[in-house]
Amino acid sequence: MSEATNASVCDAIREALRMIIDPELGHNIVDLGLIYDVSVEDGGIAHVTMTTTTRGCPASEYLKEAVRNCVWYVPGVEFAEIRLTYEPPWTPEMMSA
Repeated sequence: MSEATNASVCDAIREALRMIIDPELGHNIVDLGLIYDVSVEDGGIAHVTMTTTTRGCPASEYLKEAVRNCVWYVPGVEFAEIRLTYEPPWTPEMMSA
């Protein structure tokens, strides 16, 4: 996969993830700053590193599964690996204006 194609797929993934709304805050997970990293390897293997607003968030598994399902539908993605982390911890300052 060329660098341009890789960047295009990563952008498409981020855009697709805007459809996922955090059930507690009512805003999309990208603008909330819950998506820390998106990358795609050759072969269409997408890696998304994300967090939740709090450790032990009751919506953690729901959000992780929603991200995985959303990423799989992006053209060029063959497999989606979702990693949940709490480093660094999420803060409201991570939200987009």
